[in-house]
Amino acid sequence: MPHARDRSEVPLKADSFGRILLVREGGRSFVRRDLGATPWWLRLPAWWLARHEARALERLAGQPAVPALLGWDGRRLDRSHLAGAAMYQRPPRGDAAYFRAAHRLLRQVHRRGVAHNDLAKEANWLVLEDGGPGLIDFQLAVLGRPRSRWMRLLAREDLRHLLKHKRTYCPEALTPVERRLLKRTSWFRDLWFRTGKPVYRFVTRRVLHWEDNEGRGPRP
Repeated sequence: MPHARDRSEVPLKADSFGRILLVREGGRSFVRRDLGATPWWLRLPAWWLARHEARALERLAGQPAVPALLGWDGRRLDRSHLAGAAMYQRPPRGDAAYFRAAHRLLRQVHRRGVAHNDLAKEANWLVLEDGGPGLIDFQLAVLGRPRSRWMRLLAREDLRHLLKHKRTYCPEALTPVERRLLKRTSWFRDLWFRTGKPVYRFVTRRVLHWEDNEGRGPRP
C-alpha cells in the first residue's frame, strides 16, 4: 500500500455535485469524482449522475480516447486520466485531422449504444497530447440500442454539436453535407430550447449558483 507521501490530490473542479480530483498514487494517475462534500439535498441526484457515468463507461470499456472506469463504490468514481487539454484551452484551429478523428470517435461511441448528450460544452472535448480528440464527462449520456430511432436522433444531435465546434475552429473544412446538417433542426432540439433549457438555466444559475459555461465555472 502506498505511503501518504507517495500520494497527492490536485483539485480539477468542484461544484454542487462533488469534487473532481487528479490523484497521483504509487506511480499512477487517475481522476476521482468524490461525492463526500455534496450537500445533503443534492446527494441523491449526485449519486444518480455518478452511477450513470459509471454505467456509460462500463459500456465503453476498451474504447480508446475515452476514460476507463477504474472503480465506483457509491461515493467515489475513479476513472483513468486522459492527458491533454480542454478544447477551449487548446483550440484545434485549422486542424481538419482533429475533426475527422473526432467524427470517427463519435461513430465508435454511438455504435456501443452511448449518446454523450452534452457535447455543446468545449470542456467535454479534449485535445490529447498527441493532438487527437478525447471525450470526458458522461454523466448525462443516454444508453440504448444503437439502431433505435431515439438513439439515432441523439447521435445526430451529438454530431451537430461537433460540427458547430468545427464551424468555429475549422470552417474551411466543412463539407456541403455537414453545412446542410448544421442548417437542419430537429423537433427534439426545438422542444429542449422551449421547455428544458429555461428550467436548466434556472436550476443551474439561480439554485446551484453556477457561474457560467453551464456549470463548468469561469474559463481560465
